[in-house]
Parts: sequence; structure tokens; C-alpha cells
Amino acid sequence: MTGRDGGPPLVPQGNTPVVILVRPQLAENVGTAARAMANGGLFHMRLVAPRDGWPQERAWRTASGADRILDAAQVYETVDDAVADLHHVYATCPRPRHVIKPIMTARGGAAELHAATGRGLKVGLMFGPERAGLDTEDMARADGLIRYPLNPAFMSLNLAQAVMIMAYEWWMINDQTDARELMTNETHIATKGELENFMGHLISELDECGFWRSEQKRPGMVRNLRHFFTRGEVTEQELRTLHGVVRELANRRKTSEK
Repeated sequence: MTGRDGGPPLVPQGNTPVVILVRPQLAENVGTAARAMANGGLFHMRLVAPRDGWPQERAWRTASGADRILDAAQVYETVDDAVADLHHVYATCPRPRHVIKPIMTARGGAAELHAATGRGLKVGLMFGPERAGLDTEDMARADGLIRYPLNPAFMSLNLAQAVMIMAYEWWMINDQTDARELMTNETHIATKGELENFMGHLISELDECGFWRSEQKRPGMVRNLRHFFTRGEVTEQELRTLHGVVRELANRRKTSEK
């Protein structure tokens, strides 16, 4: 129909939540929501009564390659139709009014989604129209509400941003990425032996040039140098550079003494 190449080979990754966009108004927002879903490993999209009908080519233009999610998107006339085959449904809601239901954060909601899918249940995550969000009738179909704890003075998100937050929290529950790591590229963290070799070189040259003006203070100053180089994770490449610096300084000193 459109001549698209299909984008990356996105496929469902196990039993993942169905993202239900209720009465979306702009095709561009549907496309960017698909892009957000792809980032978090979500695939199943359902559209309830999209204002301008479906499909809309503008959605594919803003999906940044998440074409297969849009290609597989299903369209329903009502929320009841869209959730009929699901076991649990959660609704994102910025301003719940006159509703008695569990309210959780995005992180808490993602944990519940994982717990349910882990038991083989089918779950859905509803997002409302761009202008006003889900109404009370929509929320009546949900088992629980998810509300993002953002700045209370300004809690304005577009549709794709709202989807991205949940997609991120869903993905992060199983993510094993270290919270912090040192990027060493083609070198490696120096071993104690490599560090000691450099310290011997440095101390030897400091002895030769008379750096220790007080022999009594020498042990303490040597310890301070050791603390400096062991406080962080010095790489082997950095030590080789420092070896070169010390060597060059020593050569220049010896040349000037002749």
C-alpha cells in the first residue's frame, strides 16, 4: 500500500502488554508511540476509534522504522471490544477523579504487568486521547490506574512520552546493564603489577632528580602518590602514557645536566 521497506525486523518478545491507544487524534502521535514501544520491547498496538481513521501514512513517517508495529496494529470501535480478550487492564491517568481503584507509579505498574504476564495472563495498558486523556467510562474498564509522579506544577506529556515512560519501566525490570561502568575501549584496567611497575619507575626517577627534599617526608609522599593512582581505575594505556611522560622528563633533566 505504501511502498515502505518495513524497517527493522521487530517481532513480539514473549508475552508482552498490549498498548491500547484510545481515540488517538493525530496519526503522527500514533507513529511516535510505536517508536517508543519498540524501544521498550513492546509490539502489540491496538487503536480504539482513531479520529481520522486507519491506516494513516503520516504515522509511518514518524515511527522512525517501527513499521512492523504499525503494520500489525489492530483497530476497534470501543474500549470494551479492545480489552475483551485480556485478563488485566491498567490505565494511565493524570487526573483520576471520583474513582476508587489502586493507583500506582509507572515502576509499580510495570512490576504488576510483569507479574501478570509471568503467569501467562494477557494484559493491556491504556492511554487516552491527546487532549484530555481517558474519561471515567474508560477507566471503569481498568483494574488499576498508573499515574506518573512528575512535577505537580507541570505534568504535561504528549502521547509518545507517556508510552515511552511505561515502555522504559517495562524494559528496565529485566535489564542487567550496570548502573555505572568505565569505558576502556581497546585497553584494560591496569593490574596491580602494572601499577607497581609504573610506581617503581616514577619513584626511581623522583629519587634521581632529588624531588624528595626531606627524606623524613619521603614515605608519606610515596604513599600519597600510591593513593592517587589507586583511587580510580587507571588503564594500562594511561600508565603507558605516564611512563612516557616520566621518561621524557628524565631524559630532559639528564640532557640539561651535561
